[in-house]
Order: sequence, then structure tokens, then C-alpha cells
Amino acid sequence: MSIEKNSPIGVFDSGVGGLTVVKEIVKRLPGERIIYFGDTANVPYGEKNAEELIRLADNIAAFLVAQGVKAVVDACNSTSAVALEYLRERYDVPFIGVIEAGVKGALNATKNGKVGIIATRPTIESRAHKRLAKKLDPGVEVFGQVCSLFVPLVEAGRVSGPETALAAEIYLAPLLKKGIDTLILGCTHYPFLAPVIGKTMGSDVTLVDPAENTVKELEKLLQGQINDNGPRTFADHEYFVSGDPVSFKDIGEKLIGASLGRVNQQLL
Repeated sequence: MSIEKNSPIGVFDSGVGGLTVVKEIVKRLPGERIIYFGDTANVPYGEKNAEELIRLADNIAAFLVAQGVKAVVDACNSTSAVALEYLRERYDVPFIGVIEAGVKGALNATKNGKVGIIATRPTIESRAHKRLAKKLDPGVEVFGQVCSLFVPLVEAGRVSGPETALAAEIYLAPLLKKGIDTLILGCTHYPFLAPVIGKTMGSDVTLVDPAENTVKELEKLLQGQINDNGPRTFADHEYFVSGDPVSFKDIGEKLIGASLGRVNQQLL
């Protein structure tokens, strides 16, 4: 398809987590215009089955494509794991997921070949990270850990404190016992917990945030069609949520430390 230089980029996630990708786009591609969709009426995605995730991702993708986006970043690991190929076949717009970026970043970082992945249940059960890692490096060992409480904690803005620290200790203890030296933050909500996760894992474990490599892939995709009519601030972009826009705005601004401007409610 022909990519229109001035068309916006679509980004979606189950809630505020995808703002980590928006933050990286603002940093690396400051002239781009972003339309963000957070499916806050259905967050968390962690306990939904593949069929539900595909349906939700399809509804969001249809909305973003109708807005005339030139590319879509599926910033949700859960839907990237099960719905990405479906979306690529269904729509005449390029889709980029976050799983490949996380795996490649981890393989570049690991020294002992032992990589951990923390994510929601659908992501871990899909084994998408492990399959790709083994394909790229058959000798690597990948250990997965479901962290079901992390998304609700971030969505509530509780990214520090005793409750969050205790959850991190419980979830991460099995990975520490495995002797991993690299940990993929396999959900875009998790980078907001990086200080707590990093403290729990210790300085010998490298944390991999897929957002950076995802946006590098986006930059490569756009090639000569990068919009340079900028720079733009977070408030210059459009934000849509399926749930409460006030709550999303309050929590989102607290997490990224900047104004989001207006947040619109869009029912699907």
C-alpha cells in the first residue's frame, strides 16, 4: 500500500500501558501524529482467551484504520501473541507488534543464555516469545512467569509501595532461582514498574523494554514517509478510550509526567 506521509500512526493497548510506546515515538519520531486507543472498558486482557482477544483487537483496529492511519502498533503483548497475523491479513495497513522487538533485544543483551519473560497469562501460554527466541538462537533458555496483578496495579497508578514490592518479590522469585541475566518486560504496562522490578532482580539482570526496538522497527517501516512537521508534545496527539476518559487521563499523566490534553470516549 502507499503510505501517506502526513497520516497519523495508530497505537493501541488494553489501557495505559501503550503510553510507553507513545513516549518512545514522541522521542524518536517527534513529527509524527499519533491516535491512541486504550480499551479501558475491557482491561485487563490477561485472563481473556484467544478468541476474545482477537475480537477486541479487530474492533480497535477497525476504528484506527477508519481514522486513516498509515500504520498500527499493537502495543499489547497479549494481542500481539494471538491476533497480529489475523490483523495483517484483514487490513491493508501495516501492523507492528511488540514481541519480536522484546526477543531480539533480550538475545542481544544476554550473556549466559538464560532469559526470563514476565507477561500476562495469554502471552505466556502462547509461547510466542519462546518459539521466536529458539528460532533465532536454539541454545537460549527462556523461562516464563505470569504476573497477573501487575496490570491492575499500573492501571490504578500504584507503581510503588509495599503492595507492589511484595507482588514483585513473589512473581520474580522463580526467575531469580533460574539464574537469568536478562528479563523481557513482556507487557507494555510493566516498564512503569521497572524501578521495583529492577530492585527485586538486582543489578546483574538486564531489563528489556520492547518499546525502543518496536519504534525502531516502525521507523524502518516508514522509511522516507516520516512526518517531520514537529516536534509535537503528548498533548498534541489524540487519545480514545472505551472506558472512563477522566481516569485514563489522570493515571496516564501521572505515569508519563506530562499532559495528555483531551481524552475522548469511544465505544466499540
